[in-house]
Amino acid sequence: MVLLNEDTFEEVGNIRLTRLNMIALVGVILILLVAITYSIIAYTNIREWIPGYPDAAMRQNIRQNAMKLDSLEYEQAIRDQYFNNLNRIISGEIPESHMNDTSGSVQGGEITLLRSTNDSLLRQKVEAEEQFRLSVLDTEPVSRNLYDMHFFTPVIGIVTRSFNPLDGHFGIDLVAGPNEVVKAILDGTVIMSAWTLETGHVIQIQHDYELISVYKHNAALFKTVGQKVVAGDAIAIVGNSGELTTGPHLHFELWHDRIPLNPSEFIVF
Repeated sequence: MVLLNEDTFEEVGNIRLTRLNMIALVGVILILLVAITYSIIAYTNIREWIPGYPDAAMRQNIRQNAMKLDSLEYEQAIRDQYFNNLNRIISGEIPESHMNDTSGSVQGGEITLLRSTNDSLLRQKVEAEEQFRLSVLDTEPVSRNLYDMHFFTPVIGIVTRSFNPLDGHFGIDLVAGPNEVVKAILDGTVIMSAWTLETGHVIQIQHDYELISVYKHNAALFKTVGQKVVAGDAIAIVGNSGELTTGPHLHFELWHDRIPLNPSEFIVF
């Protein structure tokens, strides 16, 4: 195949077409098509249009069912052991018990306690996480009532979904205006500022008195992990990120000592 200049008919270049060249060219094109198709399916939401591929809700149900199945298997094993022990007692035999099993017991003098490498790594990890706990060095008991604290409103909007822990909704959903700024409710330290597949851009702040505030589905985050914030500081922008979102809104959670609280009882939205 010869390439010519249309004006001067000068030969610009030529390519020798052979059967091997054509096979190699077709192979490269097929590989590129497969790679592009794989990337689109693997890294975009188009994969959910494929019949049989689970969406976000289905994947969450699969995880919950797997946890329930694991619990059922454990309960089944306990029940089988219970009936087996009843049968052994009726037969006059000694019931089996994991608590009384001494087949693998060792003498006290044989135990040597040494600090392992994993133990040292765990201690370093815990110490690194404890630096973000504002009350870890506070020796005074927490006597301040949460209802007496002044919480800054994270965003002014309409509550579209209320707090319902029985339904797995540990916060409230707030719909606000476009590009509305999300603000910190109290002074604290940012302990998480990242993006997740289901909740999009998420930021978490550790406050005094074992309080943690969580802000999900943001369009952008202004703070990074370890930064100090003051009540009312801009930390994010209301968005629509994540697979579990149904539109532009802010999902806000308030936790106290690992227990979810109803934000509407403490903050006026």
